[in-house]
Amino acid sequence: MSQEIIVVGAGIVGISTALALQTRGLSVRVLDRGGVAAEASQGNAGAFAFTEIIPLATPGIMRKAPKWLLDPLGPLSIPPSYALKIAPWMLRFWRASWPDRYATSMTAQTALMDHSKSALQRQITATDGEHMMQREGQLQLYEGPREFAANQAGIQARRDHGIAIDTLDSAEAIAEIQPGLNPRFTHAAFTLSWMNTTDPKAWTEHLAQTFRARGGKIETVNITALHSDANGVRLDTNDGPINASKAIICAGAWSHHLARTLGDKIPLETERGYNTTLPPGAFDLRTHLTFSSHGFVASKIGGGVRIGGAVELGGLNLPPNYKRADILLRKATEFLPGLNTSGGTQWMGFRPSLPDSLPVIGPSPKSQNVLYAFGHGHLGLTQSAGTAELVADLVTHQSPQLDLSAFAPDRF
Repeated sequence: MSQEIIVVGAGIVGISTALALQTRGLSVRVLDRGGVAAEASQGNAGAFAFTEIIPLATPGIMRKAPKWLLDPLGPLSIPPSYALKIAPWMLRFWRASWPDRYATSMTAQTALMDHSKSALQRQITATDGEHMMQREGQLQLYEGPREFAANQAGIQARRDHGIAIDTLDSAEAIAEIQPGLNPRFTHAAFTLSWMNTTDPKAWTEHLAQTFRARGGKIETVNITALHSDANGVRLDTNDGPINASKAIICAGAWSHHLARTLGDKIPLETERGYNTTLPPGAFDLRTHLTFSSHGFVASKIGGGVRIGGAVELGGLNLPPNYKRADILLRKATEFLPGLNTSGGTQWMGFRPSLPDSLPVIGPSPKSQNVLYAFGHGHLGLTQSAGTAELVADLVTHQSPQLDLSAFAPDRF
């Protein structure tokens, strides 16, 4: 059996994992059906959202869900044709919102965020990547004192976990950080430590180039099934079998299909995210903007502006509903009156999401030679470097740098 390690997935988590394993002196090959950053890693907001420690399944969220779900263009929606299929996932999501599970998830998420923040700095230094970073902070915007007050618990939770946040209580104070906003936004929370990459696709490609330059291989091939025994792993592909000592599954929203071929049933669902990327000159964006109650953000990408977000739980097979991107852009023109919306490019991508907002990181219950690292939701870029180091610890039989029990693949 080959001593080579196969990483399945050439998105940001897979490439980061391959690079971390390579740094430990291991022989690594990356396989992906579409190539480097072919899916969610190319179209995200480019944010390293280390402050986002609060799970999507918060206590009381199911009281809000019916209103959201009835609005096909709202911040959280489920297409009617998909509602029955997603019902078991929604039941787990509801259970994850109970106070006991919610607290456990937030503690685990915070630990992973802290580790990932440190790991990213190591990754930036090791790959000479500082020129691809934007350290310009984030404004979380609120319309009026009532909305601001309703979000105080979340702001305080972040502060309790050591995240420095400044609060602003006037449109004038907000304009000193970001001019050109609609004055309806009277309150904000500013996180100076927030950072973005200049372009998430370019950042993933930068890491892939570093991996290749150090002897790593990246190949385009479609994996259809996994087989494992005491000697290693066989990966079935459209071009024939590939043998490896271990396989790391980082295939994003497609990962659970591969896990199922081993007999592991992991309740992964797909957040379909939409955005429009506007060319340079569209708006003088000076910091990452989060429109909290509307479920979308504005970020600087490649010198332009990317307007995107919202959550559509619709799986992998339904056709895109680009009306969601249209409505986000219309809202953005209202919130940023000077925004030039001409020349934009629309995109839809699949975010792999688990009910408790935590990824799976660890060995398959069916095989110690297969490890899982997927399900990061909209935090894949944020947690990629930290996840990669944890996987490398497991492969090289070192003690992981944090307790992984909350991320166990069999926790469901």
